[in-house]
Amino acid sequence: MDLRHLRYFIAVAEEGSLTIAAEKRLYTAQPSLSRQMRDLETELGCGLLIRSSRGIELTAAGRVFLDHARISLLQIDTMIEATRRAATPAKAKFVLGFLTGYEFEWLGAVMAIMRDELPNTEVVILSLSSPDLAAGLMRGKIDLAFMRQERNAPGVVYNLLRDEPLIVLMPADHRLAARDAVRPQDIVGEQLVGVPLAKSPVLRTVTDAYGARLGIDLTPDHDVDNLSMAMSLVASTGGIALMPLYARNLLPPTVISRPLDGAPPTIDLSLGYNEANTSPLLKTIISKIGDLKFATRA
Repeated sequence: MDLRHLRYFIAVAEEGSLTIAAEKRLYTAQPSLSRQMRDLETELGCGLLIRSSRGIELTAAGRVFLDHARISLLQIDTMIEATRRAATPAKAKFVLGFLTGYEFEWLGAVMAIMRDELPNTEVVILSLSSPDLAAGLMRGKIDLAFMRQERNAPGVVYNLLRDEPLIVLMPADHRLAARDAVRPQDIVGEQLVGVPLAKSPVLRTVTDAYGARLGIDLTPDHDVDNLSMAMSLVASTGGIALMPLYARNLLPPTVISRPLDGAPPTIDLSLGYNEANTSPLLKTIISKIGDLKFATRA
């Protein structure tokens, strides 16, 4: 597998058509593009695309691969730029971390600020779980992170960006899809897709507390490590998941979202940094927090 496969796959997925992707984005022959996609599926050992007269749709595996392909290319582009800069005089470096999934929403606004305020700074982007981001901050490996307010992270300071309500993810053909909002009692008896405590302690704690308050057992039937896995399992098992509001920005066509009826539980999105980090670069970015809050909305 090479970068061409990733770029070709992303183009096909976003255009929903091999022909359009070949002609308008990749400037290659459609038969050649089809062969590249078949080679990619053969290498991965699973189908990524559903081909029909209406165009191209992604399989559950294809949706997962698309999310990771986008993140991989973003990280590779950052790597290439950092490598090129290595041939020039050393520049200051700023390591920015994202709870996986939020980079799609916030990265553009953050990079605009970095370019305006710190044009000579090398920016390194990391996409990790919130506990891993906290560990990186504590070890001094990360300067600033979009994350949850982790409890077991001594020395990490948090600036709240917003509180997000949890929403319900479900297959588009689910029996609850006709509802404008999902009542808590509607969840009883459904297959639940959720995160383990070790991987996402804040989300797991918020979800369990919500269930305890209402007298509902929200222990997941299926554990997932990230949002992409959650969507895949929701689509494949017919189950539902309680996820933060930002998840609705990343839904494939086969998965929809509905709000929770009543007062839903909320989860924070915060900027985290190490209180021992006295870098002026960090202070410059922190001073722009007010701008960042309004740069994007879920």
